[in-house]
Amino acid sequence: MGVFVISQRQNGRYKYEFNSRKGKIIYTSIDFELRFECEESIEALKKSINEVFFMKFKSKNGKLYFKVILNNIEVSVSRRYSTLPLMEKGIDEVLQSTQFSEILDFSNKTIVF
Repeated sequence: MGVFVISQRQNGRYKYEFNSRKGKIIYTSIDFELRFECEESIEALKKSINEVFFMKFKSKNGKLYFKVILNNIEVSVSRRYSTLPLMEKGIDEVLQSTQFSEILDFSNKTIVF
């Protein structure tokens, strides 16, 4: 099962990453001004995962990646993959585990450990 991780960028804006069950980042969201916007976007994605469209691209250096599109809006961009089967595996993991994934919030800079 994957996990959504909310964090804050250097510029103060919020983002979330979807990580695989092995801990690899599959995709990173667009920036959000407020943390609750991240949570709303994640919940919308979890509820509408069957309506998501994946646009596939090839970068200038030959790496493959995809963009997650929901309701004609770009929600996130994947990491770069070296082969098509690896990218397809990433998409499959998104489709299979998004709905059941937990949300971890690391946007608060308080150290707990």
